Amino acid sequence: MIPRPLGRALAQCWPGPSLILVTDPSRLPDPLAAMRRLAPGDGVLLRHYDAPDRARLAVAVARLARRLRLVLLVAGDWRLAARLKARGLHLPEGLARHGVLSPALGWRRRSGGLLSVACHSPAALGRAKRLKADAALLSPAFPTSSHVGAVVIGSVRFGVWARRAGLPVIALGGIDRRTARRLPPTAACGFAAIGALA
Repeated sequence: MIPRPLGRALAQCWPGPSLILVTDPSRLPDPLAAMRRLAPGDGVLLRHYDAPDRARLAVAVARLARRLRLVLLVAGDWRLAARLKARGLHLPEGLARHGVLSPALGWRRRSGGLLSVACHSPAALGRAKRLKADAALLSPAFPTSSHVGAVVIGSVRFGVWARRAGLPVIALGGIDRRTARRLPPTAACGFAAIGALA
C-alpha cells in the first residue's frame, strides 16, 4: 500500500482524501474490487470518460463509495457528479485550459463540492490556482504505464513546482510505495494511483 503523505501536516492541505484510487477503463475496467481495499475517508476518482457503460458503472461506484465511506470525485462531468451526489468534481487540464467551466463552477458553488484540476506544468498549476481549485493533481510524477513515453516531472521538479503552486498538490503518475517516498516529504498533500491501489 502507498504510505500516507507527510504533507498532510502542511497548513496548505486540501479538505479531500490524501489517498485516491483513479479509475481507468483499460488498466482498471472494474474498480469495485480495488475500492473494497481502501480505508474509510480515502477517495475514488471516477474517470472512465468514454466508456459506453459509464453511467451504469458510476451508479455502482457511487453506491459502494457511500457504503464504504469513501470520497467520490467525478472527472469531467458536473451533471454526473450532481446526479451521484459526489463530493467533488475533477477537471481534466484541457477543460480548465479552454474555459468550458461556468456550469461546472456554478455546481461547485451551489453544492459546496471539492474541485481538483489535472496539471502537467507550472502554467497549468497557475490556471488551477486562478480557478480557486481545492487541489491540483500534478502528473506524471514518475514513469507510468498510463502514459508511456510521457516526459516525467521527477522528484526535484515536483518539489519545486509544488512549493510554488500556491495550492495543495496531489501526486499522480507512477506512484507506488517506493516512488511516493522519493518525493520531498512535504511536497504532496496526497497521492493518487491506479496500479498501486488496484
